Amino acid sequence: MAVVTKKGPARAGSAPRSGMRPGLGISPQAAGLLALLLTVAIWAGFALSARALGSSTLLPADAALLRFGVPLVVLAPALWRRRRRLAAVRPATAAKIVCGAGVPFFLAAMFGGSLTSAAFVGAIVPGMVPLFVTALLVAGGGAVPRGTQRAGLVMIVAGVAALVCRYTVALDGDVLLGTGTLLLASGLWALYTVGLREVDLDPVGSIGLLCLPSFAVVALLVLTGVLPAHLGRAEGGDVLTFLVVQGLGVGLCAGLLYAFAIRRLGPERSSVVGSLSPVVVVLLAIPLLDESPTLPVLVGVPLITAGVVLANRRPRTKVSADA
Repeated sequence: MAVVTKKGPARAGSAPRSGMRPGLGISPQAAGLLALLLTVAIWAGFALSARALGSSTLLPADAALLRFGVPLVVLAPALWRRRRRLAAVRPATAAKIVCGAGVPFFLAAMFGGSLTSAAFVGAIVPGMVPLFVTALLVAGGGAVPRGTQRAGLVMIVAGVAALVCRYTVALDGDVLLGTGTLLLASGLWALYTVGLREVDLDPVGSIGLLCLPSFAVVALLVLTGVLPAHLGRAEGGDVLTFLVVQGLGVGLCAGLLYAFAIRRLGPERSSVVGSLSPVVVVLLAIPLLDESPTLPVLVGVPLITAGVVLANRRPRTKVSADA
């Protein structure tokens, strides 16, 4: 769940990408892997915080203000320099980004997490994105997935079905409602992903395009009383936790780190490591939220993880003998 930017051709005379970076003692590949592992940890933190919000003194609107407000404060000078490029973004593209990862997505993920578990958030929200993105691209005239990509999408669906089958039989309304809301959040994030392909902004500009209108919408809903909020009366520890995890972590660092990892490792290798996010969430939820992985989680999460890996694989192109 992050910002990916296009990479242009290397400049003449630029330093080679292999080997050690001068003065840092670390190779570009190692730096990219470190950035990606940090990104996975941040994604896991998002899933854990979505589940923990219900037991904190913060309301969803409070968390949203921190999520979208902190990056704006930190990036204010850089966003001001990009104001013309931000204003030039087409309204339809901006709407995809703002709706896909802004207030609708955030509230859906938080609400769904409060009704289910951290494992559900960590598996369903990022896990279903490849399926929804594929559906959007095919609907827009893109190619239908084949081979391992199709098998990966089937495994993702099977993993989600394994997660919810027990609750479907028992007719657990809360979990089913939470699962449906998480699926909505995943579909919105897919819309955001497609929107990013249509915009010509760097990671900082993309963060600004998302956070500025999202913060304005949340602030307006709070001021008009549509969304209740009591950020000023919340416990300091809860505010600090969500400020770090949601504002600095998810809102700021995840996008920048993932874009850096993509440039160093490439999209295929990054997607394979990034698919470990659901596993990390399940493992961290045991000591932090006292969640014990159930049999559906132990079956569904590995299926979703493997499915994401296969769904993100690019088909190999055959090279002719006389090439």
